[in-house]
Amino acid sequence: MGPTASAVEDAVAASPADGSALDVSGLRHRFGDLVAVDGLTLQVCAGEIVGLVGRNGAGKTTTMRAVMGILDPQHGAIRWCGHTVGPADRLRFGYMPEERGLYPQMRVFDQLVYFARLHGLDTRVARAEARDWLDRLGLRGRELNKLVALSHGNQQRVQFAVALVHRPDLLVLDEAFAGLDPAAVDVLSDVLRGEARRGAATLFSSHQLDVVERLCDRIVILEQGKVLAEGTLADLRAQAPRRLRVKVDTATDWTAGLSAVRVARRDADGVVLALEPEADTQAILRAALAAGPVEHFAVESGRLIDLYRSLVAS
Repeated sequence: MGPTASAVEDAVAASPADGSALDVSGLRHRFGDLVAVDGLTLQVCAGEIVGLVGRNGAGKTTTMRAVMGILDPQHGAIRWCGHTVGPADRLRFGYMPEERGLYPQMRVFDQLVYFARLHGLDTRVARAEARDWLDRLGLRGRELNKLVALSHGNQQRVQFAVALVHRPDLLVLDEAFAGLDPAAVDVLSDVLRGEARRGAATLFSSHQLDVVERLCDRIVILEQGKVLAEGTLADLRAQAPRRLRVKVDTATDWTAGLSAVRVARRDADGVVLALEPEADTQAILRAALAAGPVEHFAVESGRLIDLYRSLVAS
């Protein structure tokens, strides 16, 4: 017997208080000789959106599967609200795997109701929530379509609705935005912000660093299974070396001989210089002016993609 018609409201009321967190501590797991995660520690608080960033094989999917209980890590602890995560907790988690896990021949509406029931909602509440999420995610009129008949983007929206239909306390989303057009990214981003306001904690991975930059309260950069850097965008900017973009109308290498400066890259828009703390920007400007007309001279914007490049060896 499922919960009463007020199950959703009761579940929201029972959600963790502000400050309660998913706590992953000292996570280690290997597949044969391959170390997938190596002492990984991270936290996600209620109402917080945390983005996992890293190249393929950095440990993002392994971490998420461990949180969801799909994989039993060889070392480390995973706790929710101060206790070890168990099956009852995971009924209050919403999961969107990288390899989508829906039934191609099942109708969209039936699919949402089925997954809501698996998470403990009674049929009446499950049907109401399914209708609500289909409307909110722009899938009205698709209720009776089989999943296989939908476009990739709409299949992605259905998978997203499945993760949300029971109003989870924690969302774990692996490459949720992969392959979506900008309008769909905006819709799903707005939904995640709304879920954060409701108090849900969100852990998601993405290679779309512009989305991570706009959406996340904190960012965790993984490299070879370890946390390379973590914090707000401002925190990460503080950890990265200062960068200066300069474009000079000259054929000579005017950067030779600059002190406490490294050439990070050259492109059609000039040169990007990584500056040591003691670097003198006025001396750099004088050297550029001596070489020729200066067309551009400015500190790099500190976009996440630039920070990522500076922190992760290519």
